[in-house]
Amino acid sequence: MNRIIGIGEMTISNDINDTIKTFALASCVGITAYSAVRRVGGLIHIALPNPSSIEEIDARRCFYASTGIPFFIKRMCQEYGCSKGELIINIFGGANSIMKSDAFYVGRRNIEMTNKILNELNLKIHFSETGGNVSRTVELDVATGEINIWHQNIII
Repeated sequence: MNRIIGIGEMTISNDINDTIKTFALASCVGITAYSAVRRVGGLIHIALPNPSSIEEIDARRCFYASTGIPFFIKRMCQEYGCSKGELIINIFGGANSIMKSDAFYVGRRNIEMTNKILNELNLKIHFSETGGNVSRTVELDVATGEINIWHQNIII
């Protein structure tokens, strides 16, 4: 089954017939986690580094790197029996805006926060394809942990 996730969503699966896919990671960051031992895979699509209020955390936990990533990893470990040491972590996205007036640097800030949170969780990044001026579509095969990436130049 092909599971599609959108911005601020995540999914985890131990069904070897599943693929998990997210589209158009530009400034957003997608993080995959895979356990080859348990054949469990997950993907989260974060949009911003931090929430600006407590209400936002409750409503959209996975929308933010600072709240979504710990929640995602905790679910992989507690609900699917994975240990953090067996997880293969990959990150994608965090593209730069091609607009000259981009004062927010969302892509870069998302990458920085993602790296900070993964470091705090003592998780090493196995593979990273971030930055640049491309949008990425990412797909994880739960049976094998294989990642497929499609690229498209960002045009404004």
